[in-house]
Amino acid sequence: MTTLPASVRLDTTGPLPMLHVDGPDGWAVVSLHGAHVTAWGPHGQPPALWLSSLSRFDADSAIRGGIPLCFPWFGPLADHPEAPRHGFARTALWTLDGAEDDGTDVRVRLSLRDSDQTRASAWPHPFEAVCTVVVGTRLTVALEVTNTGDQPFRYEEALHTYLAVTDVTTTEVTGLEDIPYVDKTADGAERPGDPDALRLTGETDRIYPGALKPVMVVDAGGRWTQVTKRGSASTVVWNPWQDGSRATADIDDDGWTTMLCVEAANVGPAAIELAPGERHTLSTTIETSVVPTATTEV
Repeated sequence: MTTLPASVRLDTTGPLPMLHVDGPDGWAVVSLHGAHVTAWGPHGQPPALWLSSLSRFDADSAIRGGIPLCFPWFGPLADHPEAPRHGFARTALWTLDGAEDDGTDVRVRLSLRDSDQTRASAWPHPFEAVCTVVVGTRLTVALEVTNTGDQPFRYEEALHTYLAVTDVTTTEVTGLEDIPYVDKTADGAERPGDPDALRLTGETDRIYPGALKPVMVVDAGGRWTQVTKRGSASTVVWNPWQDGSRATADIDDDGWTTMLCVEAANVGPAAIELAPGERHTLSTTIETSVVPTATTEV
């Protein structure tokens, strides 16, 4: 059995095994189902991740909110309507390899390997995936994939981060200015980049190829959230808006108003190809700061 530091507790009493992390500077909840961070925040701040109150916590469903791991494909898999959306990793049971607390950050490591079930799927390749979660004043999630077979393979991946916001209609996103994007709400039409910061005004599903800079989410409610990434060639921005929320069983009708997805990804033409023995790491780091409310001296 894996020995855990005092700051990490494994809870197996509920429908899914969950890790509760209470580190020196931050806290988190991580499900072994999908290696899924469902909650995180620095001590003294509100939760930085959005989690649907209607999310199904069962072995057959993906958790709605937090940071789902999309692997080895993103969205629906072409020519395979039976394949689960966003791949099998987010509904697989991952192995807890260990955890450590260095007095500042808490690091948790989980792994997933190919099995009879994955080899029988539409993506039958031998692989090892390792998810490392680092909890502190910032949150880092890293997905390392290794080709353990004797043939090359190609895969897509995304860290589908749901950020909590006060009101998405008054939230501003900077760092994507002047970058052309693929508009998935318009059948993949290519759009020119906008010179201004992004303000969402309707259903949004965009892939920004070549977006490498940090993205800042400025919440009018008083919090700034910076999303930095490595090993990622695309940034995805998503919000289902009103009609999309109503059409999705595990999102409240008004759930769209308090969340915004900013995702580190390698999808479409930017999918990763690994030769035998090669590995690739995709990571995202989230930092938040609460902006003090201005007061007027009399």
